[in-house]
Amino acid sequence: MKIDLLSTGSFVGGQPHGQFDWLRANQPVAWHEEPGGRGFWAVTRHADVWAVDRDFQTYSSEPSVMIADPPAGESAVGANKMMLMMDPPAHTQFRRLVRSEFTDPAARLRAEHIHALAKRIVDAVIARGECDFVSEVAGEMPSFVIAELMGLPLDDGRELYKLTEILHSAPEALPPGASQAAMARMFEYASGVIAEKRARPDDHLASRLLACEVEGRRLTDMEFVMFFILLVDAGGDTTRNMLAGGLLALMENPDQLAWLMVDLDARLPSAREELLRWTSPVICFRRSATRDAELGGQAIKAGDKVVMYFGAANRDPAVFDRPDVLDLSRAENPHIAFGTGPHSCLGQHIARIEIDAMLREVLTRMTAFELAGPVQWLPSNFISGPQTMPLRFRAS
Repeated sequence: MKIDLLSTGSFVGGQPHGQFDWLRANQPVAWHEEPGGRGFWAVTRHADVWAVDRDFQTYSSEPSVMIADPPAGESAVGANKMMLMMDPPAHTQFRRLVRSEFTDPAARLRAEHIHALAKRIVDAVIARGECDFVSEVAGEMPSFVIAELMGLPLDDGRELYKLTEILHSAPEALPPGASQAAMARMFEYASGVIAEKRARPDDHLASRLLACEVEGRRLTDMEFVMFFILLVDAGGDTTRNMLAGGLLALMENPDQLAWLMVDLDARLPSAREELLRWTSPVICFRRSATRDAELGGQAIKAGDKVVMYFGAANRDPAVFDRPDVLDLSRAENPHIAFGTGPHSCLGQHIARIEIDAMLREVLTRMTAFELAGPVQWLPSNFISGPQTMPLRFRAS
């Protein structure tokens, strides 16, 4: 079995479950060479991914959660570090600044408005009978929600989403300098938000972040920019990619779609969790060993990169019965599509409400789905999901 978890070619059409299956069965913690880098341990069993993600004392998020090391001179330390690349207690302090916006009760208060957004999104395409499901439906919801949370124009949320698509793509799949240009535009936009919210503060999250304190001091401009980029970037990943990949899975499994539609309201919660398991939109996160350790029978050395593959963990037959079967009625479903431990997805409660709202609106107002062209997947070994998905349908 040829194993290559760095090439974007391995992720064309979804995650490389053939490679993951072989690794779980033969080398669940496997050394993977890295051209131009030191190499890393690929972790594919559910129990091992769970353990690594929760043990921040042994497996640190610094200096990066990406497989590649930051370029020399850009080590993402100090004011240039995203919360995602911090460990407790610093991570806990920064997460606390926005946690109240993303609790389950806070998310439920937004449910009615999120359902109204879902209706508006489908209204925009329903009469045409065709659309690009990713950009015109799946991508719209998280873009609008994060824009409203931050107090930004909705159209700006859509443009910021386009930048995140560039940032998630492998550099070799883009024109030279495209990633750097997209990041520069993000920085420029965030700097404009700082100026706007300081001049005209409001009750939205961006203004509150600028006014809050960490250890008795206000956030620096750079800390705000990094926080802003993280919220915009992470705010759409799971919802957008799960909705597009999930609808594709339902089209490929019409028996499951039929089962769901018998009693959509009652069956949607288990269906949503199974589609999250099935799609696992975040492919992987890296950690760095702070000390020598043992994992899956392998000796991990201090400084080694350890990469958790969530899609592999979510198909582990030791945890899931018939893991390669889409079963929307699955009762026991301890998937970790949102991660686990201190770095579990902050926005997962809002994401679940967004997913439910969009699936309900799409599945009750559209029928006879068929692809109107080839599905192109995001060229990425970090985020998994369709990038374009031409779709034809009939209005119900």
